[in-house]
Amino acid sequence: MNKVEKALMHALFVHLHHNIDKAIDFGVFKKLNEQVGKMWPGSLLVGPDANDDAAVFKVPDGCMMVAKMESHCSPAVPRPYDAAATGAGGAMRDVVAMGGRPLFLLDFIGTRPLDQEVIVGPCGFDGICTCGKCRTMSSGKRVNLMVQGIRDMCENMGVFVVGGGFSTSFSDIVPAVVIAVIGSLVSDKPLTKPAKNVGDKLILVGETGNDGNDTLYRAGLVDILRPAEALFREERVTMEASLAAIKTGKINACSDLGAAGIGAAVSESVRFGGLGARVELSYAPVKADNLTPEEILICETQARMIFQIAPNDVQEVLTAIESQGAKAAVIGEITAEKEAVFTYKGETIARIPHNPPAGFGG
Repeated sequence: MNKVEKALMHALFVHLHHNIDKAIDFGVFKKLNEQVGKMWPGSLLVGPDANDDAAVFKVPDGCMMVAKMESHCSPAVPRPYDAAATGAGGAMRDVVAMGGRPLFLLDFIGTRPLDQEVIVGPCGFDGICTCGKCRTMSSGKRVNLMVQGIRDMCENMGVFVVGGGFSTSFSDIVPAVVIAVIGSLVSDKPLTKPAKNVGDKLILVGETGNDGNDTLYRAGLVDILRPAEALFREERVTMEASLAAIKTGKINACSDLGAAGIGAAVSESVRFGGLGARVELSYAPVKADNLTPEEILICETQARMIFQIAPNDVQEVLTAIESQGAKAAVIGEITAEKEAVFTYKGETIARIPHNPPAGFGG
């Protein structure tokens, strides 16, 4: 097992971002929802036990809605503005991934008392700056940066802020930034993450950079942590392009690219679908020519989506995407194998099985 395989498998099988069910018993909620479902039959289409990007439900008048809550707490230590903005943008992409347009947002921010000092920058987790690049500010000023990040992303995406919560009772270095987004389904039925058909092509929308390299940093594969940057114009373009693609009715499966990027999005899709994938990373649109294959594989650059399309429908979907000014490319296909294989110019970079090897603990 090479280092990048270990890093990606840790993200997929160990890190709680992708394994919330190890900390929370979703069976409790499933039983509750089944009970409530007797009062409102057919209302909940995709619930928390489905391992998908967001929930889908039907309100009494028959309109189908999509909802997602997402936290972006740790990135708020080095980059509070970008962390809040990307947290909002990421939750919105999850709504889009299910076939919905984001409409409403609620947020919760928890922080230290407003007059306490905090360190914002690379050394924020250490409590003292040794790099000379950090800023010291009040907790209140940091809150304003997070609020502004949320506000700017909502303005950019055409999403209402309808409420939220706030607390100054936090004592930890890491503040709380939690975003909930609700949207309206624009597709005839919910799109879902699991791969459906052998032979479907994988279309990546958006360009990949070297930001959002948390997984690589934790694995010791890079020396500098670069949290994901907020990409406002690109986020709106990707949303409109994705909705245009969805309206073709030709999308078989869909996922946004969040933590661990292309690697996680593809691996989770084929794992949940019981299929496999082969991805050629050199086909991915990139922001710079000097990206390593590992960065293309795992970095969580914002404003990206992956669609699975039948081969005969690829050109129609690409035309719809490109009509909105987005960059897109076919980067691979779904296979009958029970693993995701990632190559770069023909060289295998990582092979990710459906289950971790025996004894794997990260």
